[in-house]
Amino acid sequence: MTDTKSNPESADAMPPPPRRNESQVTVALRELRKAPLSAKIGLLIIVTYIFVAIFAPAIAPYGESEIVGPQFDLWSDTNLLGTDHLGRDMLTRLIYGARNTVGIALITTLLAFVLGGTCGILAAVFSGWIDQLLSRVVDVLMAIPSLIFAMLLLTIFGTSIVNLVLIIGILDSTRVFRIARAVSLNVVVMDFIESARLRGEGFAWITMREVLPNIMPPLVAEFGLRFCFVFLTISALSFLGLGIQPPTADWGSMVRDTSTLITYGDITPLLPAAAIAILTIGVNFVVDWFLHKTSGLKEEH
Repeated sequence: MTDTKSNPESADAMPPPPRRNESQVTVALRELRKAPLSAKIGLLIIVTYIFVAIFAPAIAPYGESEIVGPQFDLWSDTNLLGTDHLGRDMLTRLIYGARNTVGIALITTLLAFVLGGTCGILAAVFSGWIDQLLSRVVDVLMAIPSLIFAMLLLTIFGTSIVNLVLIIGILDSTRVFRIARAVSLNVVVMDFIESARLRGEGFAWITMREVLPNIMPPLVAEFGLRFCFVFLTISALSFLGLGIQPPTADWGSMVRDTSTLITYGDITPLLPAAAIAILTIGVNFVVDWFLHKTSGLKEEH
């Protein structure tokens, strides 16, 4: 037998032992250091928005609905970004808009994924009449453009925040259902799923231990994209007067309320629009990086 300790070439050829004591935080930080610049910028944008949303009352110079000056006041030391059509501070409204718009969009996206993801996996695992029933219901809901359907339902049931979250969440769950069902169908035909069924494992075990871990990467990527679509949909509804209602600060309604200033060359209406665009770009940067990581492709340098 050859002694590997006395043979340096064979020792060098052996792979290094795995670092089992390495924490998840350490692994995440190492992956973050290797991330491209666009992903780091996206993460910075997301973290900044989250910080502003959480600490809005401490950061904002005035109250969310407090009238601090005349309407459409110019930018000044007192009101850094001027005032809106009611004399409320625009900077304050932008800060609180991060909490309201982003928070409601996040809750709505979570609802869409819980509902659509569960039904999509259920349809793929059970198939048969359950798959046919759920798929046909989704086809009916997707036959009508989502924005028009949302406007119709909000007009009927009212424009409260609860109705807004439920309606947008249910309508967007149809898109999540399609993604979850498609990726689950590729997994449920695998041999290890058949083995689990032959062992007598139930639906919950197969779903949580076999199907869900294998479909998480596309679902996580879809979550980021779906959040952007929900975020833009809520802003569009607010701009049309059917989304988040006053006096609650919302970026979509802020664009509508100050839109007349564009006629006079004032860029104030572009500020909430820029807040919407920057967050959308940041989330897309992170989603692109995550898709690249989970695809198994090598990083380009």
